[in-house]
Amino acid sequence: MSIETQLEGKLPDILAAVTAACRVTRHVQGELERIRQHTKDDRSPVTVADYASQAIIAARLATFGEPLHLVGEEDAATLRDPDRAALREAVAETARVAWPEAGVDDVLDAIDRGNHDASADGYWTLDPIDGTKGFLRGGQYAVSLAYIAGGEVVFGVLGCPNLSADLARPFDAGDAHGSLFYALRGRGSWVVPADAPGTTPAAVQANGSDDITQMRVCESVEAAHSRLDDTARIVAHLGAAGTPARLDSQCKYAVVARGQADAYLRLPTRPGYVEKIWDHAAGKIVAEEAGVRVTDVHGRPLDFSHGAGLSANRGVVCAAAAFHPRLLEAIETLGLFPT
Repeated sequence: MSIETQLEGKLPDILAAVTAACRVTRHVQGELERIRQHTKDDRSPVTVADYASQAIIAARLATFGEPLHLVGEEDAATLRDPDRAALREAVAETARVAWPEAGVDDVLDAIDRGNHDASADGYWTLDPIDGTKGFLRGGQYAVSLAYIAGGEVVFGVLGCPNLSADLARPFDAGDAHGSLFYALRGRGSWVVPADAPGTTPAAVQANGSDDITQMRVCESVEAAHSRLDDTARIVAHLGAAGTPARLDSQCKYAVVARGQADAYLRLPTRPGYVEKIWDHAAGKIVAEEAGVRVTDVHGRPLDFSHGAGLSANRGVVCAAAAFHPRLLEAIETLGLFPT
């Protein structure tokens, strides 16, 4: 039985796990000020949501009856510090929104299930909240879960609690339902409401336009995450005049996958920077299965066979098939990232 078929058999449980994590993170977004006051830390709401989201998903994956290999972004070492009792209790309280019977130790142990070193032939990777600044602003963020086998992403789920199914809705407006995207290698990309994973899925397909002058580029709100000045040079070089889309997190992959934008560029901000696998795995397969091309800035496929980092790659170019080669040509012509 192929790994894709095995994962397809578990699909309802996997989607339910990400849905539960989305419910927890949405709860925290509605309690930002209370949590800040309780923990005496301005960044604590996203920390609480990060930990609780990872605990929920890890605990659910662990029920599949097989050894769990999970590369998560978090571990519970900080929470186990005796001086962090307030934060520890806040995390446990939050996790109980979707895991009512969980004790503090249950939550801490579940978080620490994400300590795999990416050495197994097959493993999960999780970013419990991708887009922390967006989360704290009440904007876009994603719960990102993917399965990697033999160094390739074969399955991915992007829970985007604030991304509306209505493509005309502004990205900063939030949404009552959100969107849950998922993709299996060779079996297409699909979307359901983030609060109703059992709904009949709709196919996700990228834009088929080939008019470069109308290309719309998806950019990070956080300038530290990509070279927005270089993106502007590329867009100007190509004469693209489409309205750009600016939002946080791997939701950008989904926005390109569903044709709401035509390209997402994550350009290296400094020499030697290595992207993390959990920041791209789920988004990559959701986009590719929708007909989008995803490579690094030199046109190389993203290589997930080097542990927790994409050390064989520089940056990311995610774009509709008609625009992807033009973007690579522009990067080379402008001499932005010489090999």
